[in-house]
Amino acid sequence: MSAQQFHSQSSTDENVQYGFYAMLDRMRWIRRWSLMRNAHDENLAEHSLLVAIIGHALGIIRNLKLVEDESERPEVNPDAIAVRALFHDATEIITGDLPTPVKYHDPGLRDAYRRVEKAAEIRLLSFLPDNMRTIYAPLLTQSEETVELDRFVKAADVLTAYIKCAQEVSAGNGEFRQALQQTRARAEAIDLPECAYFMAHFCAGFTASLDELNGEIREEQDEDFTAHQI
Repeated sequence: MSAQQFHSQSSTDENVQYGFYAMLDRMRWIRRWSLMRNAHDENLAEHSLLVAIIGHALGIIRNLKLVEDESERPEVNPDAIAVRALFHDATEIITGDLPTPVKYHDPGLRDAYRRVEKAAEIRLLSFLPDNMRTIYAPLLTQSEETVELDRFVKAADVLTAYIKCAQEVSAGNGEFRQALQQTRARAEAIDLPECAYFMAHFCAGFTASLDELNGEIREEQDEDFTAHQI
């Protein structure tokens, strides 16, 4: 394949090439949990897909009213949640994955990183033609209109981290024991009953064997699926 000139600005040239989707494909090269020894290295593409799947599930749980709740909660769009989840960490293609202990070390550092994220959003959008940027810009940013959807994305993000830690501990990796306790506490503190429902009814399967998933149903699935690991 001959070398192509890729543009990060719009052009009237009908043969111009844009790199936006190729940049998104590079999510698979961004390694997560980089400060810790991993039994299975997780990349940003894997993480984003699972956040989208779980976020979509949380939206369905809300709309089917599977959670008993005295307050009337409005329906949400599970598809919109899933799409936002796919892009929720897309700027890390440019910034890399900043480890959580570093990101939240102090407010000043967190504010500085937000500015870096904003610059990365602008840069990533520059890999699209002008008329497509207006479509993707809302997926890379948060606004008043997306607050409720983003609550579901955030919940799914925390659940995904919890599941990752449980899988690592289940694989015999004690490096993740403290992270498991921390992410579990974060997940339980989320003010979304749909999150608690997912933990109670779906999380156990993530540390089950293939045989167990195929039919050997474990007893007492309502118990904490990490109790034997802590």
